Amino acid sequence: MSRIFITGSTDGLGLAAARTLMKEGHDVVLHARSRQRASAIAETSATALGIVIGDLASATETRSIAEQVNAIGRMDAVIHNAGIYLERSRGETPDGHAKTLAVNVLAPYLLTAWITRPDRLVYLSSGMHRSGMHRSGSSALDDIDWKKRPWNASQAYSESKLYIATLAAAIALHWPDVFSNAVDPGWVPTKMGGAGAPDDLEMGHLTQTWLAASDAEAAKVSGGYWYHRQRREAAAEVADAGFQDALVEKLAELTGVRLFAERGVRGKSCRLSRVAT
Repeated sequence: MSRIFITGSTDGLGLAAARTLMKEGHDVVLHARSRQRASAIAETSATALGIVIGDLASATETRSIAEQVNAIGRMDAVIHNAGIYLERSRGETPDGHAKTLAVNVLAPYLLTAWITRPDRLVYLSSGMHRSGMHRSGSSALDDIDWKKRPWNASQAYSESKLYIATLAAAIALHWPDVFSNAVDPGWVPTKMGGAGAPDDLEMGHLTQTWLAASDAEAAKVSGGYWYHRQRREAAAEVADAGFQDALVEKLAELTGVRLFAERGVRGKSCRLSRVAT
């Protein structure tokens, strides 16, 4: 039995993953953006190990989420499932960031730093991550927060999913004692994907539950990019050491939180305490 925390688990893929893991006998900690959202899944949360409340658009509330999780106890796995799709505008979070960046990238980065380090980390990316680079091939890292460019919701989402896949790969290198992987759930018929989405809804969540809890040797790997339990090749930038380092440095700059204690140390344990600071 594993203890697993899943962000964004009040509906869609997150809720489906939670129910699957609970049915398999695992202890699951759910996450809801608000108490109102939590009340909508009262039947599921009644049999969960716990439910934490907080809005991932806020760094303060994200910190609270991490503290709530840590108070329950160390997790064996964390599935970073929460995400937002096509925002009509850049928006402005309490910390001044673009909402898509804050929820899809900064929040999982901060939770990774603040939650007691688990054995397994799973990050939800998207096939759209391959569109996350400029057509010229140049990086958007210089305007990661969309302060200079005209807002483009689809491009912002694609970039966020490129960044999260890259973060998963960087963690796999820096923390060799952790299985860190990214998952493309496919275009599935959730509230985000829409009723006409063509991919298999069940397979959309079974890859992350498998990576988070399976005893199968095939699931005990790190640094992979997965689609329907098959490894796929991610965009070249995901495995590029220079891009990984530049992204992690940019995220540290934006959040004021450094995930890896030692700069320039790749493929070695940083010998941190179980909670990164």
